Amino acid sequence: PPTQPGLPGGCVSCRQHPVSAVPTTSPDALLRLFARYLKEQGLPLTHQRETVAAVLFSSEAHLSADDIEGALRARGERIGKATIYRTLDLLVKSNLVEEHDFGEGFKRYEHRLSREPVHEHLICRACGRVEEFEIPEITAIEARVAREMGFRPQRHRVEIYGLCRVCRDQGVALPQDGLTCPIDVV
Repeated sequence: PPTQPGLPGGCVSCRQHPVSAVPTTSPDALLRLFARYLKEQGLPLTHQRETVAAVLFSSEAHLSADDIEGALRARGERIGKATIYRTLDLLVKSNLVEEHDFGEGFKRYEHRLSREPVHEHLICRACGRVEEFEIPEITAIEARVAREMGFRPQRHRVEIYGLCRVCRDQGVALPQDGLTCPIDVV
């Protein structure tokens, strides 16, 4: 059956099992799920695909393709960037990995069956640090808005951009781009 991103409170793939029923998943279990997805698509689980997926599944970070390539090289693996990107596309299509564009000029990836499957992001505009946080009320807000608007949500995303504590403590200031006041005073 086709997979779709899960609704808040539901299994990532089937949307029927509560998130609490999805245990913190080991990299090996995620690799088995990826192998099953590939088989369902009529594709082989090659050594390269398995190795790229293993790097991503064994990390709790938001990795870029360059981060993954560096980790592979550290393991002695020589896998080309095109193969990494093609594997990342398959991982995203499998719904085991989520792709993020935090406005850095490249994408980051994280596996979706982490310790906190439903979480939001704080993105530091100075150093690029990405921190996860939870808003327990978001599920209730999403349900209320969906009910009021007659909308069936598939997923949500909250990203807050600014300065992390470390950059603020170091006195980093962000430049103000554009107009400081959009009202034209004549």
